Amino acid sequence: MKYEIIGGGFPAVNVVLNEGETVFTQSGAMAWCDETVEMSTNAEGGLLKSIGRMFSGASLMFVRHTATQDGSAITFSSSFPGTIREFRVDEDHEYFAQKSAFLVAEEGVSVDATVNKNFWAGLLGGEGFVLQKFTGEGTLLAEIDGSVVEIDLEEGQQIKVETGHVALFESTVSYDVESVSGFKNVFFGGQGLFLTTLTGPGRVWLQTLTAQDMAQKLIPYLPSASSSSSVNVGSSKSE
Repeated sequence: MKYEIIGGGFPAVNVVLNEGETVFTQSGAMAWCDETVEMSTNAEGGLLKSIGRMFSGASLMFVRHTATQDGSAITFSSSFPGTIREFRVDEDHEYFAQKSAFLVAEEGVSVDATVNKNFWAGLLGGEGFVLQKFTGEGTLLAEIDGSVVEIDLEEGQQIKVETGHVALFESTVSYDVESVSGFKNVFFGGQGLFLTTLTGPGRVWLQTLTAQDMAQKLIPYLPSASSSSSVNVGSSKSE
């Protein structure tokens, strides 16, 4: 598999396959492809495994794209402004990721759902409750919101992160969700009620932008039902 990332801040990845090569992705991720690419949709790993992946943000079904001749090209677009990064998955390099990270992978990569070991903290923490886990062997292309910051954690070194800013981390990194302490911090600190604690050793990829933060900033500028009604009433009077 060869690929080229295009599109700047609104990225897509153009993948070129040789005959017989296959990649898979979530439903709706493909933007365009050559007529020499065949598509098939199925529930990888069975229905129960697919339902578990759905809770981690992946689609119920995966779409497999197979080249029928050398040089077959297919393009996948990200779902949010940000960055597309390559990760090599093998027995020494396995990853956990936010639930919207998976974009496309070679067929040797397995995508599963995993639940935070601290069930109640994960459940109340929202984004940190269910994660995607990548194992197997092959190339993974993941999408990260905004820009990427990489941090190498040493043995026992910790970093606390607003949960939505965690993009990916190596499986050697310990992960937990903890509540924010202190009345003032909870009600006036401007953070969520929970923070993610990542403990080394291992590499962590953080994202500078989250879909939740962007949505909250846009809400005040979206027209409400009442304002729309006012506009309609005014228009009818003028007529």
